[in-house]
Amino acid sequence: MTTPHDALRRTLLRAPLLAAVAGALPASPAVAAASDAASGATHPDDPAHAFDFFLGTWQVRYRRLRERLADNHDWEEFEGICKTQPLFAGLANFDESTVNRPGLPYHGLGLRSFDPATRTWADWWLDTRNPQRLDPPMIGGFSGGVGTFYGEDEWRGAKVKVRGLWKDIRADGLQWEQAYSADGGKTWETNWVSRYRRIA
Repeated sequence: MTTPHDALRRTLLRAPLLAAVAGALPASPAVAAASDAASGATHPDDPAHAFDFFLGTWQVRYRRLRERLADNHDWEEFEGICKTQPLFAGLANFDESTVNRPGLPYHGLGLRSFDPATRTWADWWLDTRNPQRLDPPMIGGFSGGVGTFYGEDEWRGAKVKVRGLWKDIRADGLQWEQAYSADGGKTWETNWVSRYRRIA
């Protein structure tokens, strides 16, 4: 017998924008198995599924350069948690991160979306340190198992180029790096490294 709860679940699962909400409802074993299989699938030759590897829950070890573009070599390290879910039937995803930086813990939201026309991804960032400022997106894609993304931002009033690298991608881990360039991309300084270890 179909119950109102079953009808609601079917409605949610048909709507890509609301699919993430369905995770809040108790899932049947069949629905849970299908979801697990989908999140574990890989599509190395399909750029629309290039971020499938990032779905799930991760323990994160962060390394942050204390001063950027100042010939500084002093790093601080701290822990966090990241949970990534799909949107738009897999053509987008978002993650919520808890960043336990000593003295300044915060929450962050990463959003990525695929454009079939250009076959590229956009990658945005928003966090509670500045909750009404969405960082300009980095645009890019994957080749040879490495995701390379470029964008522009400001650092202390000056324009800088920004590069994000997704690398060392495995079933149980990966690394993301951010670098700045103050000379138009001739040289790069890595200022942030996130090392992810899958926990769910």
